[in-house]
Amino acid sequence: MDPAPPHDVVPSGDAPGEPSEGERRAVAALEASGLRYRLVRHGPVRSLEEAARARRLGPDQVVKTIVVRRGEDDFLFVLVPGGRTIAWPRLREVLGVSRLSLPDAEVAREVTGYERGTITPFGSLRPWPVVADARVAGRPMSIGAGAHGVAATVDGSQMVLALGATVADVTDPEPDGR
Repeated sequence: MDPAPPHDVVPSGDAPGEPSEGERRAVAALEASGLRYRLVRHGPVRSLEEAARARRLGPDQVVKTIVVRRGEDDFLFVLVPGGRTIAWPRLREVLGVSRLSLPDAEVAREVTGYERGTITPFGSLRPWPVVADARVAGRPMSIGAGAHGVAATVDGSQMVLALGATVADVTDPEPDGR
């Protein structure tokens, strides 16, 4: 039996046309990481459930990449599974800091090269540290790939290793379950 290809591209629904600069950067970083991945392109989605359906995964397998500021020009990425939110006291404890904040959309774009909704550690303008919630490892996960409607499905354990992520229990269920 032939081994699975290192990656494949799966169109789903209204796939975007020519890859954007952000998608090209993210895919190049995925390639360089050596991870096996499945790139999925789909049209606009308005909810976690729609994104999960388009990516053929459960909502809890869709990773949100959140940019968090520790200080002046000091940021990190937090990988949060769908249906969960950052547990700020636990994240501060893991990082050994007393204050964290969320940058506005423009600052997040400046420090990553990606606009909100497309942010990923793969291909970020700077290699910020990554904290992955403990629920990311151990199963297939879908993470943004630098453009709206584009995501990469990867093995969560391999992804945290490739990113050199700190893995910790840093999330709580979202109050409304989304």
